[in-house]
Amino acid sequence: MPDTLTMTLDSGDVVIRLRPDLAPNHVARITELAGEGFYDGVVFHRVIPGFMAQGGDPTGTGTSGSDKPDLKQEFSKEPHVRGTCSMARTNNPDSANSQFFICLDDASFLDKQYTVWGEVTEGMEHIDALPKGEPPRSPGVIRSMKAS
Repeated sequence: MPDTLTMTLDSGDVVIRLRPDLAPNHVARITELAGEGFYDGVVFHRVIPGFMAQGGDPTGTGTSGSDKPDLKQEFSKEPHVRGTCSMARTNNPDSANSQFFICLDDASFLDKQYTVWGEVTEGMEHIDALPKGEPPRSPGVIRSMKAS
């Protein structure tokens, strides 16, 4: 299994250290989808200043995911702090699929309720620069996301 993912945005590369020690099934899913090119061209459809940037929905609406089965939660004690990569889901804890979010700031109220699968180690300024909104008028696009 790779150690990192590189997500290329218009403003530059974001390097994410994978955490299979916390969420092996979610890391496997993210790397599988990245390897298939699933995330290439997908937008960040929800970017809330001081909170998080969310993407991973191929429709760009926040209501869809991949055609793969949903994952059972892998909650941990890992805190949701700036740079944390975690899975989005519905009210059902076992509904994570392909959508994820990156914390822009402390979001400890999410701790032990969402599956942490990685952390940004380089390029957080590119996440900060994503257009804001729910949805943004001109959303930021993941140009590519590949294991590195």
